[in-house]
Amino acid sequence: MTASPVSAAAPVFDSAHDSPRLLADIGGTNARFALELGPGRIAAIEVLACAAYPTLRDAMRAYLALPAVAAHGDVRHAAIAIANPVTGDEVRMTNHHWAFSIEEVRRDIGFDTFVVVNDFSALAMALPYLAPHEKQQVGGGAPVAGEAIGLVGAGTGLGVSGLIAAPDGKGWTALRSEGGHVTFAPANETEVAILQYAWREFEHVSAERFISGAGVELIYRALADYRKVPDEGLGAPEISRRGLDRTCALCEEVLETFCGMLGTIAGNLAVTLGAQGGVYIGGGIVPRLKERFGLSCFRERFEHKGRFAGYLGQVPTYVITAEYPAFTGVSAILADRLGR
Repeated sequence: MTASPVSAAAPVFDSAHDSPRLLADIGGTNARFALELGPGRIAAIEVLACAAYPTLRDAMRAYLALPAVAAHGDVRHAAIAIANPVTGDEVRMTNHHWAFSIEEVRRDIGFDTFVVVNDFSALAMALPYLAPHEKQQVGGGAPVAGEAIGLVGAGTGLGVSGLIAAPDGKGWTALRSEGGHVTFAPANETEVAILQYAWREFEHVSAERFISGAGVELIYRALADYRKVPDEGLGAPEISRRGLDRTCALCEEVLETFCGMLGTIAGNLAVTLGAQGGVYIGGGIVPRLKERFGLSCFRERFEHKGRFAGYLGQVPTYVITAEYPAFTGVSAILADRLGR
C-alpha cells in the first residue's frame, strides 16, 4: 500500500470558478457526472450506464452535450475518480472494458486540466468533510482526532483506501490501495466451505470475489451447494430483496454471511492502519441493507480479533449515506491541483 501524491487540508476552491468544472465518479456499472459551478455548487448531476457507451470519451461527450450541461459554457478543467488503479497515463478498468490514455482524452475533449484518480482515493478525501447526516455510526466509540481513517466499500468491486494525517497535522494524504484483491481468509467452517466452492471457479479467491455484487451471487451458489438446497440462479438484487423480506432462509443467510465477511475485512483494515479515526463503509450495497446491516454480525466480526478485541471495540465504524460523496473528494483533488 502506497500513499497517493494527492493531499489537501480541506476542499479549497477559487472564490469564483473561471469556468464550470467537470467532476465524475466512474464505477464498473455507472458513470456519475456533475458540474461544479462555484464553491461547493454542484449542478447537472447525471448517471449514465457504462455499458451504453463504447468508451469513456463517448460517455463524457454525451454528458457534455446535454442541454442542461452545455448551457453553462465550456468546461476547461475536469477530474474523475475511477474504479481502477491509476499509476500512469494508460488506464484499463478492472471491472469494465474501458481503457484510455489520460492525455489523449484531455486533448480530444479539449480540457486544459484533466485529473484521473482512483475512486476510493477520492472517496477517502471526502471523509473528514461528511456532515453528520451523511454517515451512520454502527458500533464503537468516538474517533480519535488526527489518527488514521480506514475506508472499504462494496459495489461492482471492493474498494479499499484510507487517510493518514500530514506530519504537521494540517490536512490528509489518501492511500492508493488495491486492498480488495488481498487473498480471502475464512473465519469459520461455513466460510471454509464457501471458499472451497469458489476454488472450483477461481485459482485465486480475493476478498472482492465475495464482497461485491457478483460476490453476493457466488455466496448464494456456494451456500446452496453446502446446505444441499436448490439453487434458483438468483441475481444479487433478488437475493437481497428476498433476504430483506425474510421470504427465503437461504437468501437471509447469504446477507448475514456477506456482512460477517465484510466485518472481518474492515477489522483487518483497522488493525493494519491503526485506524483509530474510524472505518467507513462506502459502495452501493451496504446502504441498501438499511437497518438490517446494523442488526447483522458485522460489528461482532469487526471486533473478533482475539487479544485485540478491546482495541477494536473502541474504533467506530460508519456507513456512508451521502448520495454522491466522491464528488466532494474529487473536487478537493482538482482544486489542489489547480492551486499548485
